[in-house]
Amino acid sequence: METRGSEIERRLKELGHVLPQPAAPIANYVPAVASGALLFISGQLPFGVDGKLASAHVGKIGAGVSEADAVRAAALSALNCLAQAQAALGDLGRIRRCVRLGGFINSAGDFVGLAGVMNGASDLMATALGPAGVHARSTVGVAQLPFGACVEVEAIFEIAP
Repeated sequence: METRGSEIERRLKELGHVLPQPAAPIANYVPAVASGALLFISGQLPFGVDGKLASAHVGKIGAGVSEADAVRAAALSALNCLAQAQAALGDLGRIRRCVRLGGFINSAGDFVGLAGVMNGASDLMATALGPAGVHARSTVGVAQLPFGACVEVEAIFEIAP
């Protein structure tokens, strides 16, 4: 019998995704904090399974980074949120629902497709978690992100004890 956690991993695998190693913090913070029934995941960059940023995911959207590459970067950032959740919880099956995603989009000043880029993260979460992956969200255009990444995504999950 498939557990909820293995069901989530199966869905990700069907999409061609493998959970990467959770990235270590790059400054003075922790990657995840549980408080009550909530798990807060610090902002995650689109690191690949090799732990690196692909060159297609570095720079500003609308000024060197294509919108399609940015959508893929947002999905990868959301995947890294799930990797941090698994590291913190020990089992993705403890996620009851994704409550909120926050997206930071490193974009040229005249780029207006922020919501479409963030859909990469939202679509991945909804597919991975099913109905429990539908969430509230905010999307903000920013002037710069760590390592020059084009996208950063943070998450809040409701978790089972």
